Amino acid sequence: MKKKEFKKWNGAETNELLAAILKIKTVDEARRFFRDLCTEDELIDMADRFQAAKLLAQGYDQRDVADHVNMSTTTVSRVNHWLNQGEGGYQLILKRIGVIK
Repeated sequence: MKKKEFKKWNGAETNELLAAILKIKTVDEARRFFRDLCTEDELIDMADRFQAAKLLAQGYDQRDVADHVNMSTTTVSRVNHWLNQGEGGYQLILKRIGVIK
C-alpha cells in the first residue's frame, strides 16, 4: 500500500466514491452506507448544512437560519456562498426536490 499522498477533492478516489453513491437505491440503503462511511457528527453536520441550504434558498435570513439549525453564522455564510456561487449542486438538488423552481 502506498503512503497517503495529497489528494484533490475531485480525484479518482472521490469519483469512485460518488459513483458508488449513485448505486444506492433507497433511503434505508443510503442511511446504512453513510453511517458506515461517516461518523454520527459528520452525518449530522451534513444534514444541518442541507437544512440551512433549503432555508436560505427559500429566502430566510442567515441569522434566522443559524438560530433555527443551531449552526454558527460562519457556517451558514459558507453554505450560502456555495448555494449561490458554488458548483451548482445545491441548486440542482433543491430544484429536483421542489424546494426552488
